Amino acid sequence: MKKQDNTDLPVVIVQKLKKSYRTSTVTEALRGIDIKVNRGEIFGIIGENGAGKTTAVECMLGSNIPDSGTVNILGFNPFTSDRKTRKALFNRIGFQFQQTNFRNKIKVYETCETTAALYDNPADWKELLKIFKLDSKEHEYISALSGGQKQKLSVLLALIPSPELVFLDELTTGLDPKARRSMWIYLKQLQSEGITIILSSHYMDEVEYLCSRIAILKDGLITAEGTPAELISRHSTKNLEETFLLYMKKDDDKDFIEN
Repeated sequence: MKKQDNTDLPVVIVQKLKKSYRTSTVTEALRGIDIKVNRGEIFGIIGENGAGKTTAVECMLGSNIPDSGTVNILGFNPFTSDRKTRKALFNRIGFQFQQTNFRNKIKVYETCETTAALYDNPADWKELLKIFKLDSKEHEYISALSGGQKQKLSVLLALIPSPELVFLDELTTGLDPKARRSMWIYLKQLQSEGITIILSSHYMDEVEYLCSRIAILKDGLITAEGTPAELISRHSTKNLEETFLLYMKKDDDKDFIEN
């Protein structure tokens, strides 16, 4: 990965972002959130299922249009209709979602080649296969891979653009402890090269180890933000998992929400 120029300017600025879904009732997925992510950070977004994590990430990427609020990502408005601007942004970010639907009857090398063809300056995907210990699977069908191998491949594909900013959703689901640890080490290496990472995870040990800062989402609101160590110290808990459970209490004590 090419080392990115360091700058004090945030790479992501989210302001007063709101998003509701209308079915038989109205569900407020996001209720006016503010997020700022600095270059070179690993920023975690955590919360229970339905807290608004996926919606927040989709709005940052421009794949989900908010009801109100603004997003600035790498200096771009992701909701622009200008094709040239969207392509310029597309070439600088990578993303991996929890549910990656691979095509049937496609081989590993074919999906890597296809992905690389979409970008102006793609990374060496053969080298990435070695890093992720998937090089021996290069000519196998993706359908023959284990769940953990498919998960590693989805993360690998997010890195093919040689991105400045990467979005990762539940990146180590299905990985064994050794593979999880290897993934953590590799992400720390990417961070040292100036890559900015935004991740969501249900593994609090993972978030505590990796993240420079975190935002805790509950019912579409950010209830706390800071470094894992700061939040643990603030509530005198043993670890981030205990802290997280404290914030997820079912009572609606509004005084507990920290701005």
